[in-house]
Amino acid sequence: MITELNTEKIRAAMTALALAAGLLATSGCRQNMHNQHKIEPYETSDFFADGQASRQLPDGVVPLGTYGEEVAPYTGLVVAQNATFDGPPPVTPELLQRGQQRFNIYCSPCHGRMGDGRGMIVRRGYKQPTSFHDPRLRGAQVDYFFTVMTEGFGVMPSYKEEVAVPDRWAIAAYIRALQYSQNARLADLPADQRQALETELAQPQLGAPGSSADRHSAAGGSATHPDPSEVSNEHE
Repeated sequence: MITELNTEKIRAAMTALALAAGLLATSGCRQNMHNQHKIEPYETSDFFADGQASRQLPDGVVPLGTYGEEVAPYTGLVVAQNATFDGPPPVTPELLQRGQQRFNIYCSPCHGRMGDGRGMIVRRGYKQPTSFHDPRLRGAQVDYFFTVMTEGFGVMPSYKEEVAVPDRWAIAAYIRALQYSQNARLADLPADQRQALETELAQPQLGAPGSSADRHSAAGGSATHPDPSEVSNEHE
C-alpha cells in the first residue's frame, strides 16, 4: 500500500515537472518570434544619427516594377505628365519582330505559337485560354491585350514585372498580326495588290505542283517538246 502511494506521488511530480518545462520552452519561443532582429517601417533606430530606420533611396535608383518616362512615357493605364503620345507606338517590322520574340518566350507556353490556346503546359493539364482567333478577341482593341498583360485576367497572372512596357506593346501588336495571319481576307488587301494576287492565282505557273506540265515532267518527258521515241506511230 505504501509502495503504491509513493509511485503515484512520483508520477504526479514528474508530470508537473514536464508541464513546467514545456511552458517554459513555449514562452521562450514565443518571445523570440515576437522580438525579431528586423526594422519595420517608421520605427526608430539608434544606428543612424537621425534616429530614423527608414532611409531615403540614393539618387538614380529605379524602384522595382516602375519605368522612367524616358523609357516608356505611356503605361497603358496612366499617362505621365510629360508624355509625348497617348497611345500605342507605331507598328513597324522591328516592333513585330520584337513582339514575336517576347511572345514566344512568355506567352506561347499557354497560348501556343499560333495563338490558338494550345500551348505546351495546356496539353499537360493547365486551363486552356481563349484562342486569339475567337471573334470576341479579334474585335478587341490592341490596348485590351496590353491591359490583360499588365493586370492579369482569370487564371492568367500579371506580367508587368516580367515584361517591360515597350515589350507589352510589341506583344500586343504581334497578337494582332497573328490574328490577321489566320483570318486574312482577300478583300482586306489594297486594290492594286488584290488585283495582282488574283491574276497570279488565275494563271498557274509552269511547273507548279499538280499542273499538267509538272506531271509530264515527273514522268520523264518535256512539257513542250516530248521525246520522239515516246510518240507512238500509228502506221507501225
